[in-house]
Amino acid sequence: MLKLSSTAEAPEGRILVVDDDGEILLLVAKFLRSNGFSVATARNGAEMKAQMQASSPDLVVLDIMLPGTNGLELCRALRAESQVSVVMLTAKGDEIDRIVGLEVGADDYLPKPFNPRELLARIKAVLRRSRFAGNAGNQGSGRLIEFEGWQLDTLKRELMDPTGVVVDLSSGEYDLLLTFLEAPQRVLSRDYLLDSTKNRTADVFDRSIDVQVSRLRRKIEGTAEVIKTIRGAGYLFTASVRRK
Repeated sequence: MLKLSSTAEAPEGRILVVDDDGEILLLVAKFLRSNGFSVATARNGAEMKAQMQASSPDLVVLDIMLPGTNGLELCRALRAESQVSVVMLTAKGDEIDRIVGLEVGADDYLPKPFNPRELLARIKAVLRRSRFAGNAGNQGSGRLIEFEGWQLDTLKRELMDPTGVVVDLSSGEYDLLLTFLEAPQRVLSRDYLLDSTKNRTADVFDRSIDVQVSRLRRKIEGTAEVIKTIRGAGYLFTASVRRK
């Protein structure tokens, strides 16, 4: 069994990759770890079940074509037992596989061969939706998000300061603020923020997000530091967030 795992808490989350192709396992695991994830791997259903218990992943990258129990059946079993996110892979281009995969509970679908950066972008998007749904479930499901006396109306895309004055935000600033509010008290990497605000995979040397953060800080920070820089890691939104 090929197993590449880490018990340390990764800033981006924990991923389990299930594929019977050892080369794909090695390449995907290495790529995801280089982008901030903790990664465990498995070649079949039995190994997947063992890794689910050992590593408690946030998301499973699951190949459909597996020896023994196929990925569709494994996805169905996962969905019956847990709320873990699932991105399915397949070598087939048949649309019916994609439809069936989504019907049995997969969150997204990517055909082989695939670009690793596209897989990364899809993983981040699925995790972002999952975490946002979890935060909404814990804090209410309304359109208003409050922090430090500020209020963001996600329907009007409007930010109001503690005195009731509407603060003008650019589209990029709004998307950036919403991304922070969806994941408070969590270190978010620059790549993650770029993916969230531009809906694309970022170049590792792209520092435009730093300019956006600086502009947003000037608009929402007074004496308190709301967005904290974590050297070598990214940014942390320090304020408590409540959804109404």
